Amino acid sequence: MHLLPLALQKVIDELGRLPGVGVRTAERYAYYLLRANDRTADGLAAAIAGLHSGVKTCPVTFALIDESEDFSALYTAGDRDKQLVAVVEEPLDIVALERTGQYKGTYHVLGGAISPIDGIGPEQLHIPELLQRLKDDEVQEVIIATNASVEGESTALFIQRQIEQAKIDLTLTRLARGIPVGVDLEYADQITLTHALEGRRKL
Repeated sequence: MHLLPLALQKVIDELGRLPGVGVRTAERYAYYLLRANDRTADGLAAAIAGLHSGVKTCPVTFALIDESEDFSALYTAGDRDKQLVAVVEEPLDIVALERTGQYKGTYHVLGGAISPIDGIGPEQLHIPELLQRLKDDEVQEVIIATNASVEGESTALFIQRQIEQAKIDLTLTRLARGIPVGVDLEYADQITLTHALEGRRKL
């Protein structure tokens, strides 16, 4: 005996596969779609169905772009400084930096971070392409914008060493790290505190 109709249970099960979505949340989402008009569910289904066919990766920056585009507009636009590159782990990290409205350089998406425990080594990341691009575009500054995690720090250090070994003459910088506003010291993690100490300023 099924407690719920099979069609509804199937939607709950599929939604529950999403990261961060527990059983209760999946049930609420599925029930919402059931109660909503057909257009809501159909629109969601159509958007998901076209996800893989409508998105591809920029061959230079490895950012996500529309299927109809050849390169990322954040690389080809005339007001973008190709000699300034921010290196990020994932495509959505670009969105966070763009929302600041302060950055006018270009990006390079690594496709993750070095994490031996997850079986991700440097060879799985777009590091060789980055090194080649630094030469091709005569890049003057690279901003390492990986996450403030053990994996992010390891990746940043690896990239630094690769650039040094390749003898590429440029300025290498790292996003400033510190304690977020409203966070007490006792709740700050070790990496955050370390960067906060290293980046302390004279008053």
